[in-house]
Amino acid sequence: MECRNALLEAQGDTEKAIQILKQQSLLKVEKKRTRSASQGLIETYIHTGGRIGAMVEVNCETDFAARTDEFKQLAHDLAMQVVAQDPRFISEEQVPQEADIESGSACLLLQPYIKDPEQTVQDIIDEIVAKVGENIKVTRFARFELGQAESTVAESEAGGAAGK
Repeated sequence: MECRNALLEAQGDTEKAIQILKQQSLLKVEKKRTRSASQGLIETYIHTGGRIGAMVEVNCETDFAARTDEFKQLAHDLAMQVVAQDPRFISEEQVPQEADIESGSACLLLQPYIKDPEQTVQDIIDEIVAKVGENIKVTRFARFELGQAESTVAESEAGGAAGK
């Protein structure tokens, strides 16, 4: 029905209708950002050869949403993203003021998504929020590399949300 209404509003122009649907989706996502997300799952990814791995906690509002294929795939892809891109923080708000770090590469949510570099990780999360209809938050992650004395561990403040 939303597609039909968007096409009517765009007077049959499919490109314009797609833009209308994207705007509607973004509005839905913004409304859900303040909702509590205490369910979810922890996903791990060990890269081929077993020399590098990551663990990511991704939360949503209900365990029903956490069991959907979209949510599980998102969690897996985020663990792969952490292994591949080695972020230091979840969001830009966590970067210390005095740090001389480019937030686009240091913050998980701002990084180009490894499967589609045209989008950021936050864009991908927003798409899944629109699909499952629940708020989704990356709460924490840890990255381990064989031979490294220190692991990367990032956690959102007070167990709260990371994101815009």
